[in-house]
Amino acid sequence: MQIHIDKIGSAVSPIKPQKALNLSTGRQSVAVGDVVAVRALSESVTYGNLELPSGRLARINAGDVLLGVLGKRRALKGFVGDVPETVAAGDKLHLLNMGGVIGECKGHHSSLSDAIEVEVIGMACDEIGLTLNIGDAALQPSDDLKVNVPVVMVGGSCMNSGKTVAAVEIIRQAANAGLKVAGAKLTGIACLRDTLNMEDHGAFVTASFLDCGLPSTVDCGDLAPMAKSILNHLNDLGPDLIVVELGDGIVGGYGVDTILKDADIRGAVSSFIFCASDYVGVIGGVEILKQTGIEIDVVAGSVTDSQMGEDFVREQLGLNAGNARRDGKRLYEMVKQTFDRSTLSVSV
Repeated sequence: MQIHIDKIGSAVSPIKPQKALNLSTGRQSVAVGDVVAVRALSESVTYGNLELPSGRLARINAGDVLLGVLGKRRALKGFVGDVPETVAAGDKLHLLNMGGVIGECKGHHSSLSDAIEVEVIGMACDEIGLTLNIGDAALQPSDDLKVNVPVVMVGGSCMNSGKTVAAVEIIRQAANAGLKVAGAKLTGIACLRDTLNMEDHGAFVTASFLDCGLPSTVDCGDLAPMAKSILNHLNDLGPDLIVVELGDGIVGGYGVDTILKDADIRGAVSSFIFCASDYVGVIGGVEILKQTGIEIDVVAGSVTDSQMGEDFVREQLGLNAGNARRDGKRLYEMVKQTFDRSTLSVSV
């Protein structure tokens, strides 16, 4: 059958879908990344928007026909969901994030209302009936890392700890200093918001795990080959600096640890910025990162939103601390000191 789509989720953007699609409606085995058309059965006050491929947010109304992608989520402060083994028209699933990742919701944070329930209309397919998957047009994993510019990596204790704020401020300050900056997001769940934010702050190019055909990085095994592929891709475009954000926490369900454990990636990181919400998060982050051979160069995030927190980190823990909101220039100056200046093609 054919159907007209009302709203397309940004998670489907790698395959550049059209609003008129062929659908397969019979029961079939499905995989992470398969593209699915659904009808919204409910609305949500707290989680009721869909991010479109343009980055614009569109309100989801009951009855809207949406195009999304099957995927998993493990958000500590959001939804938790999985992909069913089979799907057919009439099955009930849920919208797991605003990018259009769809699955079976198993629970959510107490601050949120229930996930929007959707009814499957069918799986998107090509002219000969093969199911479309966002991996069909993906960057391929790489075992080799070929990066010859500084890499700033921003990780954190959990989601909402200030990672994106720190990453985009470093990008802004570097771009204002005359550097060509590339941005990347290596873990999390598919949504263009963070990479678009990087571009809004001066990144001339961005990439994420979505470009590797992953709607999220949950249960993906070793993510290092994917991360190397993204870093190689960005390096080939000629940046002076690459700023990387690791979505979620260094401990959690999104596979961040598999990237941190890779020796080649650790060797390419010029500066590791750690964001946390409180003192205990910083202390725990120090200990966990030491186990993978990583030392924190600068602590940022919401723990430094007050001067008291910044002073504690510096005086009691002996770590550099900088806040992206209060003094982004100072944060950047601390990060800049870690660069290997011989690799920069312009003066910093």
